[in-house]
Amino acid sequence: MLARRFFPVTGGLPAQDRRPAPIHRCRATPNDVTIGAMHGSPARGEEFRDDLRPRGDSAAAPRSRAGAGNAAARSILSSAELAPLTELSDARSLLAIAQTFGTLLLAIAFGVAMWPSAWVALSVLVVGVQQHGLFILAHESAHYRLLKSRALNDVVGRAIGMASGISMCTYRVIHRLHHNNLYSDEDPDTAIHGGYPRGVAYLWKKLALDLAGVNAWKTFAYFFGAPALNTETHRAARPLDDTSPALRASARRDRWMVLGAQIGAPLLAFALGGLHALLLYAVLWLLPMLTVLQPILRLRAIAEHGAVTDLSSPLTAARCNRTFGSLGNWVARALIFPHHVNYHLEHHLYPAVPHYHLPALHRLLQDKGVLVGAEVRDVGATLRIVFAARR
Repeated sequence: MLARRFFPVTGGLPAQDRRPAPIHRCRATPNDVTIGAMHGSPARGEEFRDDLRPRGDSAAAPRSRAGAGNAAARSILSSAELAPLTELSDARSLLAIAQTFGTLLLAIAFGVAMWPSAWVALSVLVVGVQQHGLFILAHESAHYRLLKSRALNDVVGRAIGMASGISMCTYRVIHRLHHNNLYSDEDPDTAIHGGYPRGVAYLWKKLALDLAGVNAWKTFAYFFGAPALNTETHRAARPLDDTSPALRASARRDRWMVLGAQIGAPLLAFALGGLHALLLYAVLWLLPMLTVLQPILRLRAIAEHGAVTDLSSPLTAARCNRTFGSLGNWVARALIFPHHVNYHLEHHLYPAVPHYHLPALHRLLQDKGVLVGAEVRDVGATLRIVFAARR
């Protein structure tokens, strides 16, 4: 069911945008997807709401003001045009899950067969890349876009998150603030992608530390509800503080389950195969998670939002990175952008669209001329601007 109303959260808005929070009664749109839809109206602190700061003509608002043109941008498509794009397909989601886990199993089997040799490094690389695919599938589940059944969506999403060491339910809490407050002081992701370009040496140093595993603890702290400090505002968002008691309790239970799974997995490996199995688990699962996965997460986040110059609309505050048309784009698709996650501009415009419909959404927006002047780039062009000298 689609939610038939949403409750704007004004507490996280800049002071100039704060106003009384009336209940906006509106017809259901495919974008109003909330946890509260399971029970009728969403409770405050649970919704993925349309970020409509402020209502009115975006052209009259400063280009640097975050969210100034959101309402105008989201009126581009009608409900009739969006309806088929928001239809969920369990078969397509299950195929994506099978593809990711199947590739993981093949890579691990290859590593076991080649053990011990230099070929194991290839297995570590592929496993890290596919672990990122698990993160993207958990992201789909956080948006309730993985499976039609909300119960199955959460069970499968939590299991996927558990395998990769993250709490999907906690991520849902964090991610709704990112969507609801893109590039505002309350956006918990600004600490990751904000402020670019910061200079070539800065980003290379960050990626090198990621690959060395030095920053892995920050990633898991983020997915456990403690994002990093925003160095521009000197604020550390604490998303669980802006969450309903029900969602907070769900996130807390999920974190304990994830912790139990991460403790249990090595114990199980040791019980089944002794020190040899434990070593295989450490090298073929933990090592890629702590090293290969980390720079991929950073680079993808920066490619999605980094070095943008107009924060007034999702059309310019988020980016679509092309993954076709050149060798570089195809390589980026294989390594950084699984499951159509490159269509990030489109995702911010209409987060109710599941990943397999994002290419069709992109084509529709392109046919309407909406993407003229929007942040749509080849991956090489994106890398050049995020690795550019500090402004």
